[in-house]
Amino acid sequence: MDPQSQNLKTAPPLTLGRFHISEDYGFLLPNPLKELPDYYRPWMEIANRLPHLIGSHQLRAQVNEVLPRTLALPLVEVSRNLGLPPILLHSDLVLANWATRNPGRPLEIRNLDPIFLFPGGESLRGFILVTVLVEKAAVPGIKALVQAVNAVLLPSPDSLLQALQRLRISIQDITRALGQMHDYVDPDIFYSVIRIFFSGWKDNPAMPAGLLYEGVSKEPLNYSGASAAQSSVLHAFDEFLGVRHSKESADFLHRMRDYMPPSHRAFIEEIHSTPSLRDHILSSGNSQLLTAHNQCVEALAALRSYHLAMVTKYLITAAPKAKGRRMSRLPGPPQALEERGTGGTAVVRFLKSVRDKTLEAILHQSG
Repeated sequence: MDPQSQNLKTAPPLTLGRFHISEDYGFLLPNPLKELPDYYRPWMEIANRLPHLIGSHQLRAQVNEVLPRTLALPLVEVSRNLGLPPILLHSDLVLANWATRNPGRPLEIRNLDPIFLFPGGESLRGFILVTVLVEKAAVPGIKALVQAVNAVLLPSPDSLLQALQRLRISIQDITRALGQMHDYVDPDIFYSVIRIFFSGWKDNPAMPAGLLYEGVSKEPLNYSGASAAQSSVLHAFDEFLGVRHSKESADFLHRMRDYMPPSHRAFIEEIHSTPSLRDHILSSGNSQLLTAHNQCVEALAALRSYHLAMVTKYLITAAPKAKGRRMSRLPGPPQALEERGTGGTAVVRFLKSVRDKTLEAILHQSG
């Protein structure tokens, strides 16, 4: 037996629990806390009143009154303990920011609420909760990755085929879940209000020098804003399916991994280190596996095309409408932010690139 085959047979099976990933909720944090101990009451009072404090321009006065040295020091300390950058992240906004109204009922938008909000009203609520449902739709796909990796290690063609079929269905369910954004999020509100709070201060022309964290650093610090690219789901799918992005896109995506919970980042790295699915399928000569793999890739490309169309609606099409209307009730984002994603990318070029590179992962049987 060659050494590589021996290593495959002795490698420990992949499990979700080792990476603090839930069998029921995937990368979502099960049952996030709605309240903190009384010691943190000043923070909770401000957090619960954020929409009012921001809308009435009272936030700084409140913060100075409750936390005289600002939030910089405690924010950085907590973030370091969590292994995360000190800025609003996908994990803050979505993974740990949801609660069920009735725990005994299904996870659907009518049975969910965000724990914390900021300006954006019902559109912000919809944006957060639809994204929660996207993460939930990915759970069968995440579990399918584990099944598939272990099937390659055994090897078990039947188990691998079943896992690939489950992955394809999960990706299609993610696309359907994402479609609810049209029902719950107003493009004008997203563009002119919500997006501002996700913009961050790295690759942000409106804040080219970054943001000064008083008491932490004498120089401004630069961090990217909350972004869908900080979700671990598609990173894990890409690694498993062998999708290889352009250098520019790959550099950005790998930087976004620094904005993920460390255990989730470790899961992606573990998927990357497993035996190549592409090589396994091509060497097996199994046409069913090849077809199932390609259907997963096609479903992933279709999801990215759908996301591209959605970003066009909520960003590119919304921009001239906002400029033409200049609604008094909406402040509008800085001009420098137009046509940039919340993570700081030139968004349309980036999304087209990752979609096109996904399709290049299609396998062709030799001979």
